[in-house]
Amino acid sequence: MTVPLIECVPNFSDGRRPQVLEAILSAIQGAAPVSILDYSSDHDHNRSVVTFVGAPDDVLEAAFAAIKTAAQLIDMDMHRGQHPRIGAADVVPFVPLRGATLEQCAELARRLGERVGTELGIPVYLYEAAATRPERQNLEDVRRGEYEGLRLAIQNDPARAPDFGPAQLGKAGAVAIGARLPLIAFNVYLNTAEVEIAKQIARAVRYSSGGLRYVKALGLLVDGKAQVSLNLTDYTRTPIHRVLELIRREADRYGVRPIRTELIGLIPEDALTDAAVWYLQLSDFDPNQRIIERRLRNLPPHLSPAGRAADHPLEPPALGDATSRAATSPDVAAFGESVAQATPTPGGVAVSASVGALAAALSEMAARLTAVSSRERYAPMKAEMNTLASRAAALRRALLEAVQRDSRAFNAVVSAYQTPPAQPDREQLVQAALRDAAQVPLDVIAHCLEVLKLTRAIVERSLDRAIAEVATAARMAQAAAESAALNVRINAALLSDSLLAQTLQRQALSAVDEARALCAEVVMIAETRAKLR
Repeated sequence: MTVPLIECVPNFSDGRRPQVLEAILSAIQGAAPVSILDYSSDHDHNRSVVTFVGAPDDVLEAAFAAIKTAAQLIDMDMHRGQHPRIGAADVVPFVPLRGATLEQCAELARRLGERVGTELGIPVYLYEAAATRPERQNLEDVRRGEYEGLRLAIQNDPARAPDFGPAQLGKAGAVAIGARLPLIAFNVYLNTAEVEIAKQIARAVRYSSGGLRYVKALGLLVDGKAQVSLNLTDYTRTPIHRVLELIRREADRYGVRPIRTELIGLIPEDALTDAAVWYLQLSDFDPNQRIIERRLRNLPPHLSPAGRAADHPLEPPALGDATSRAATSPDVAAFGESVAQATPTPGGVAVSASVGALAAALSEMAARLTAVSSRERYAPMKAEMNTLASRAAALRRALLEAVQRDSRAFNAVVSAYQTPPAQPDREQLVQAALRDAAQVPLDVIAHCLEVLKLTRAIVERSLDRAIAEVATAARMAQAAAESAALNVRINAALLSDSLLAQTLQRQALSAVDEARALCAEVVMIAETRAKLR
């Protein structure tokens, strides 16, 4: 009998601290034998999304562990971000995949909700297919007023009483737990910073204000660009290409255009196939007959690769499979071209962060190669190496985000210096911008130190053929840390607060010493294992 396969896609209200995502991923993996398919963080949204799959009871255990960890690490009183939210673990949906039904997912949501409310003391709202009342089917209605508005309403308005848990918010806020069909989270960036245009387009596209059925949309400002943030709740009835074309038409009204799109989490194969068929204007196209990979799934047993007989379009790849990595790295050639231009950004800190991200990627690769090795000597290390790989991936994402953060920080400094000299608070604006500019390379150093600690944990037990990669990662992380430290010292020297400047400079120099020591240790171990010593 086939075990039902359930997908869980929890959203957490932190996208700026990689150690928080790292702790959540570790909690998920440590709670039950589930497979993490994807995870991503967004600095402007200040939000992270994880996708994992498993058997029903295993998914429930992993989701509970993730909610518990998020509640311990995220203080909603301190949270600020573009995305609507009500809690540390903001929303936890269950999605039926192989052999599962929506009702099974709804029952799972109710079981988890009761446990979270009872054991963790967190208010729980059931939504969509798990909702206990019609007005809570839509997630927007559950999140109305967000954390700040719910804090008062939950105590005074009977209509906002939770389904489980206390009628009072702690610092972890509340959590919405539900059951739904596969959803596509899809963002469209416009060639303008005018967020009001994105809001107008979102209003025209979303169903609640007269737009397309099965579409939810918000207009936000992300990475200095106006973004139309979308959730497609039934792509089979409102396909992704139809939504994008309507956005193009609406954007034309304002003299702007989409410049790129972004997928958050995973997408069903059929959704991409439908978009390709529509844009290519193919007629009488049967994807099951004309796509070679689908035909190969039906080969007779003697021609099928071992272990592939049970393949299914929604079957998850094994943890560590290259397809499970979110593609967030910038195009190397394009990045090099942008650095080479006669413009101040991207500059030294951005390059340092990129080098650090590559170091994290090499560490991740070495850990994943070790985890998937079929050699018996590496079998006991599989779980540990998967955890180390997850930590490396979180650091890689944080360092890539620092590339964009550095450009924003530099622009803020330039803007502050351009403030008219007669403006009374000009100097305060300049100093605040300089402090923020110093923080980005400090974060890069901290992330690179964590990468070095990972290489130290990996190098003694990694796959033999990955030793050089681990040592290379250590060298690159050290170089990135030293370069970022130089930027900290230069920026600190411009601060009028001499005590703060000295503190920042000492922190940078101390971190460099630690980075050098860690790197030397990793290289020595690698050379010893490779019999170069």
